[in-house]
Amino acid sequence: MTMIDKTQDLQQLPSPGPEHRLLEIFVGKWNTEGEIKATSSSPAARLIAVDTYEWLPGGFFLIHKVDGHMGNEVVKTTEIIGYDSSKKTYFTRSFDNQGNAGAYLANLRDRFWTINGGLERFTGEFSSDGNTLKGKWELLSDGSNWQPWMDIKLTKEKL
Repeated sequence: MTMIDKTQDLQQLPSPGPEHRLLEIFVGKWNTEGEIKATSSSPAARLIAVDTYEWLPGGFFLIHKVDGHMGNEVVKTTEIIGYDSSKKTYFTRSFDNQGNAGAYLANLRDRFWTINGGLERFTGEFSSDGNTLKGKWELLSDGSNWQPWMDIKLTKEKL
């Protein structure tokens, strides 16, 4: 293989598309705060966390790490966010310090970020400058009704 062949091989590597580049809005460190709603089995509680988003080399996937507290409970999560061009949707895979794993579908349209899982969903909106994301999580309560779970606000740290 000549040097020209190697150069041509490198030029044919896939590159991230515009859908991947839209995820750039997340990149950075965010301070997260929120309120977990009271239920019949647990009182209301505060949510405090640091969410960090960075690109996996290549620019196709974001790594999202959460380090925080939901009430008195320590929460540490790692999530991978990507884009499925055949289905034209974002997807996430998350893993936490309690042995839970989750798979979700998501959409980023204009300033709106939505995440849908089997038992929970999120609807949020970025501020016009992209430095704040406010939203709400809901839980599926009885197989058909969605109940408020958490209201959250993420604020991006200034560089």
